Amino acid sequence: MNTLFYQILTILGCLALFLWGMSLMSSSLQRFAGKGLRSFIEKMTSNTGKCLFTGFLVTVLVQSSTATTLMLVSFVNAGLMTLRSAIGVIMGANIGTTVTAWLFAVSMDGTFSLGAIAIPLIFIGFVLSSFFKKQKTKDFGSFLIGFALLFLGLSMVKGYADPLLRSDAVANFLAPLTHTTFSTLIFIVIGAVMTFCLQSSAAATTIAMLLLSSGVITFPNAVAFILGENIGTTITSNLAATSTNVSSKRTARAHLVFNLFGSVLVILLFRPYMMLNAHIVELFGFPNPLRADFNILSQTGLQGEALKAQTALASSLPYSVAIVHTLFNVITTLILVWFIPQLEKLVMKMVPNKEEEKEVFHLVYIGKGNANLAELSITEARKEINHYAEICTKGFGYVRQAIHESESNNFEELRQKLVKYEEITDRIEFEIASYLNQVSQNEISEQARMQVKAYFKIIGELESLGDSGEAISRLLQRKRDHSKVFNELMIKRIDEMLDTMQNAYDVMNANLAMLNVSDISNAYQAEDAINVMRDRLREEHLKNMEVKSYDYTAGVYYFDLIQELETMGDFMINISQALVGLNV
Repeated sequence: MNTLFYQILTILGCLALFLWGMSLMSSSLQRFAGKGLRSFIEKMTSNTGKCLFTGFLVTVLVQSSTATTLMLVSFVNAGLMTLRSAIGVIMGANIGTTVTAWLFAVSMDGTFSLGAIAIPLIFIGFVLSSFFKKQKTKDFGSFLIGFALLFLGLSMVKGYADPLLRSDAVANFLAPLTHTTFSTLIFIVIGAVMTFCLQSSAAATTIAMLLLSSGVITFPNAVAFILGENIGTTITSNLAATSTNVSSKRTARAHLVFNLFGSVLVILLFRPYMMLNAHIVELFGFPNPLRADFNILSQTGLQGEALKAQTALASSLPYSVAIVHTLFNVITTLILVWFIPQLEKLVMKMVPNKEEEKEVFHLVYIGKGNANLAELSITEARKEINHYAEICTKGFGYVRQAIHESESNNFEELRQKLVKYEEITDRIEFEIASYLNQVSQNEISEQARMQVKAYFKIIGELESLGDSGEAISRLLQRKRDHSKVFNELMIKRIDEMLDTMQNAYDVMNANLAMLNVSDISNAYQAEDAINVMRDRLREEHLKNMEVKSYDYTAGVYYFDLIQELETMGDFMINISQALVGLNV
């Protein structure tokens, strides 16, 4: 069976294998790394250089700038990362996504076979994911399988696509498009649509390489295709951000603005840009890809020097596309990296914040008129409390940012957010308490009455978490007023405490999400970890104060902060204790 329909289905199957591998690889890595990946991204965004490196590294690991951008959208949505940091990470991610193109170019050159290393990796991954009980080992095995499937899919695409692309049917279909007046615009649209449909810029770049190396399109067409691909890859993140908060929408818009800017710049300087790419290809020792234009559509009757020229160019064309893709992102980053604050202001204007608080801080599960349905109302109240806890967790994200912020204007913005969050937690506690009061006035079971009592306890503790966040903002403000700073050791210890606290928040939210809670050993372990950390830091602090390792006043602020964080841990263990025995 070698019909055109069968060939197309086969190629689509290879692309599906590639995309499946990418998806499996990305999801497995996130499960394997877990909080470590999130913590890495949080800590590695303190300056622009670290943001670029983080975006590059994470995208190389997950092999998808789209996956990285979607993670950023969720992090910004949760308040774990600022918009400015996310913009820097996006720039690094756009450079990181070009690595796949280089791997495929090397594979097409015959330097090494992607498929040859894929099968052994699948075996190793299968053994790890099937015969080991530890979940981390299973996740790593799944990651290896995804990695192998990605390479296997790329290798198979090359093998199955080459005969089809060299056929007369494909050449006759694309020939009228390659040299028309609007060919650049046409291939920009084709690249954007194909990338959106495949949900992968790497897959689209691979197709551009195959089309060019098979002689179906010209080098200028390939450049236009890559421009379109860089636009199409932003659509997914913007769609994902539609149901998130304002900051996440701004993150997605920043990705769009970055790629649009680069595309417009290249379009305006299209000929010089092609010549620059061609010159770089020659520096690598390959023939100039622009010289392929004279015979690129002559699929039949190639003879003599024309055939030799086509053969010589074949090895350079995949590298040409990889260079086009890389140079686009590098040049755009080198220009826009100096204008991140301006880019931040632009996307803030594109997505106004007038609806921000309405999106996040209103009651979403309970409302007027529902309290008479007593038993059902208690279930809705539990959902609202879970939502309340998520808001408190987001507020803790701003605590972390405020501690690390050194720039005065940014710190003031974060301080105001913590003050606002304290007001928000007060308001939500009052609204939920009023609702529970209405519910308790009805005829309810003894079990339901116990639930209402526990919920009053929980919302009071959640409100105290908001109070602590605001207290920390006042402490940090006093430290700044006295021109005191935390040294590297203090910051390191504070980060350790913050990580321990974040685990306690995760445990609290996990317990709140359970319908029936009987075992809260996870909460006791989290609380013990906080107390042990506090005691260890106190002993270390006293010794450092004794030998005057750091400024006395700064040391006072430092340990007051540790104490306040430990107090927040007490509130969280109280919440888990209140849940024991409740059946929702």
